[in-house]
Amino acid sequence: MQKKVLKPLTLRSKMAVFSFLLVFLALAIGGFFLIQKVTGIIEEEIGLRALAIARTLAQMDQIKANVGEPDGWELIQPIAEKTRLATDVSYIVVLDMDKVRHSHPVQERIGKEFTDRDVGAALANHEYISRARGVMGHSVRAFVPIKVDEGTRQVGVVVVGVLTPTMAQVLSEVHLEVYSLLAAGVIIGLVGSLLLARNIKRAMFSMEPEEIARILQERIAIFQSMSESVVAIDTKCRITVLNNEAHRLIGLDYDAVGRHAAEVIPGTNLPRIIKTGEPEYNRENVINNTVVISNRVPVKVNGEIVGAVATFRDKTEVNALAEELTGIKAFVEAQRVQNHEYMNKLHTIAGLIQLKHYQKALDYVFDITEEQQKITNLVNKRIGDYRLAGILLGKYARAKELKITFVIDPDSRVGKLPEGLSSNGLVIIAGNLLENAFESVRAGEPGQRNVYFKIIETGGKLAIQVGDHGSGIEPGMESKIFTQGYSTKGPGRGIGLYLVQKTVNSMNGAITVSRPEAGGVVITVTLPLSSDWGDESV
Repeated sequence: MQKKVLKPLTLRSKMAVFSFLLVFLALAIGGFFLIQKVTGIIEEEIGLRALAIARTLAQMDQIKANVGEPDGWELIQPIAEKTRLATDVSYIVVLDMDKVRHSHPVQERIGKEFTDRDVGAALANHEYISRARGVMGHSVRAFVPIKVDEGTRQVGVVVVGVLTPTMAQVLSEVHLEVYSLLAAGVIIGLVGSLLLARNIKRAMFSMEPEEIARILQERIAIFQSMSESVVAIDTKCRITVLNNEAHRLIGLDYDAVGRHAAEVIPGTNLPRIIKTGEPEYNRENVINNTVVISNRVPVKVNGEIVGAVATFRDKTEVNALAEELTGIKAFVEAQRVQNHEYMNKLHTIAGLIQLKHYQKALDYVFDITEEQQKITNLVNKRIGDYRLAGILLGKYARAKELKITFVIDPDSRVGKLPEGLSSNGLVIIAGNLLENAFESVRAGEPGQRNVYFKIIETGGKLAIQVGDHGSGIEPGMESKIFTQGYSTKGPGRGIGLYLVQKTVNSMNGAITVSRPEAGGVVITVTLPLSSDWGDESV
C-alpha cells in the first residue's frame, strides 16, 4: 500500500499557526508572571498582617509577665490560641530567651525547643518577616521581640505564622477570569493572524515562497541570458538590476547592485526618467567609449513610478543587423526588377527570332550585354562598399523599368568606409534620394526623365549628390521638404526625405538643396569621414 505524502503547509497556514502560537505563548508567559506577581503581593500583605498581630501579642502584660516562667504557658497558651482563631492565622508561638515554646497549636510541642534557625535575629532584639517551608507548607512568619522594663530588657519572642497560597491555589481562585481572558486573547490572536496572513498573501499575489523564489531565479536567468544590456534603478537611484551584458559593456569587474547609478555610470540619465516619467527610445549615447543605442522607460506600479530601466546595445551590432537586413531587401528588390526587365528582353529576343530577324536579335543581345557589363564594372571598381553598390545596381535596374535615364558619374569613387561611418546610413541616404528623384521625373516627357548620381571623397568628407530634371521645388521650400509627412504627392507620403535628414543629422552631416537654371533639383549630402558620436550616457 502506497504511503500518502503529506502536503507541506501553505504560507497562509504557516503564518496563521505561527502567529497563533506566538500569541498563545505570550499570553501564557504574561499570565504566569501576572499570577506570580499577585502571589507576591498577597504574601506581602499576609506578612504585614502577621507582623501587626505579633506586635499586639508582644505588648500584652500577661504574656510579658509569664513568658519564661515555669508554668507561664498555662496563661499564655489560651491567649495565643484565642487570638489565632480570631485572626485566622496558621499558628502563634511564644518563645522565651531559651527558645522554649510557651504556646503552639499542637499541645505536645509546648515546652519544647524552637529549632528553626531564622529565630536568631529575633532573640537579638530585631523584628522582621521571613518566609519558610514547613510540614504545613509555605508560610510567612513575623518575629517580634517581647520587651519589659519600658523596652530595655527582652524576655522572649512572639512568632506568628500564616500559610501562603501557592500559584496553583491562586489560579484556582481566579481561574474563570484568567481562562476567559486567555480564551479571548487567543481568539483575537487567531483572527488577527488569519487576517494578517491573508493580506500578506494578497500582497504576494497569492504565491508561495517557493514560487516566488522560482520566478526570481527565472527572472535572473532571463536577464543574464539577454544579449541586450539591462540596468534598472529605484527611486533613490540605487541600481537594482545589472545583467552580465551590462557588466561587460560598462567594463565593471565588481557587483554594482545597490550602488548609486552615478557612481557606476557617470552622467547617466536614468534619474531624469524618474523625474519626468516620460520614456525615451532609440537614443545614441556613449558608454565606456562605446556608442550604444538605448531605451529608457519608467517603471510604474499601480500608476506610481518606483524606478526606471534602461536597455542598450552596442550600435555596431545594431548597425550590422540593420545593414544585413537592408542588404537583403535591396538584393530582393534588385532581383525582382531584373527579373521583370529580363522577361521583357527575352520576349523581345523571342519576337525577333519568330520574325526571322536573326541578325537584329543577335545585335540586341550584344547591346544589352554590353550595357549591363559597363554599369556593373563601373560600380564594382568605383564603389568599395558592397551594400551601397547593391543599392545602386538595384536602382539602375528600376530606372530602366520606369524608362528613366539613370547616370552614375564615372568619377564617383568611395573606398572602404571608416569605422563609425554607417554603411546602413549611406544606403538610407542614397536609396531615398534616388527614389525621390525617380518620383519627381516619372511624370516628365520622354527624354527629360534624367537622374544623376555622384559620390566622392574630398577634403576629409564624403559627398553624395543626386540631381534630377523633374518639376523642382518652389522657392523657400528647400528646408520644408525634409519635414516628416510633407509631400506634394498626397497623404501617406513624405517619409523618405525625412529619413534622409534624420540619418544625416545622426552622422553629423549636412544637406544642401539647389535649383539649377535648367530646372529640377540637386541635393548634396556631405558627411565627415570621422566623427564624435553621441553626447550623453545611459
